[in-house]
Amino acid sequence: MTKVYILDANKQPLYPIHISHARKLLSQGDAKVFRRYPFTIILKEVLTQSRLEQLGFKIDPDVN
Repeated sequence: MTKVYILDANKQPLYPIHISHARKLLSQGDAKVFRRYPFTIILKEVLTQSRLEQLGFKIDPDVN
């Protein structure tokens, strides 16, 4: 399954989305291509946290 990287309007990374959802955002004019490799789109307007989750990561302190 192909995923597309997505950035919000403030260039903060969000969870990758399916290519069909990215295609829909692009065709509706809600996003534009930010980078071709790796394929990344950027949203044109700021969305609320409830619509898309922001990407985060955790560091495991027990791993050496």
